[in-house]
Amino acid sequence: MTDMTEQNRTTGPEAEAETQTRKATKRGGGDPASRGRTTIADGVVEKIAGLAARDVLGVHAMGSGLSRTFGAVRDRVPGGSKSVTRGVKAEVGEVQTALDLEIVVDYGVSIGDVARDVRENVIAAVERMTGLEVVEVNIAVSDVKLPEEEEEEPEPRIQ
Repeated sequence: MTDMTEQNRTTGPEAEAETQTRKATKRGGGDPASRGRTTIADGVVEKIAGLAARDVLGVHAMGSGLSRTFGAVRDRVPGGSKSVTRGVKAEVGEVQTALDLEIVVDYGVSIGDVARDVRENVIAAVERMTGLEVVEVNIAVSDVKLPEEEEEEPEPRIQ
């Protein structure tokens, strides 16, 4: 009789559900989001920040004059692509990041307002997309784009 009672206990819908629950619990244990690590490269944060900074009204370009000149040359090479990270340097930790931006502003805009808007836009974009806490965004204004200045394009070597 004990064998029959034991057999009745291990079969039936309740026992099957209990077995399924035990199997599911044993598989990985815990929240799937906590299984493993996600790392974000400095370049990823630099791209996000570069695009976010360029979206701000009053930002003419990113980077110093020299880096923009080299960038213009690189952009003209077939197969070359525009560098969205020009003028952006990121230091990425496990949960935090810090950014240094070098920008050129349009003449006539308030540099303080542009810097504030760039900071806000960059912080919002980086934190939303990466989940990292942005601890600082340092902005260096390296130039002002005057209305009468032509775009810096290097002279072609071959004519």
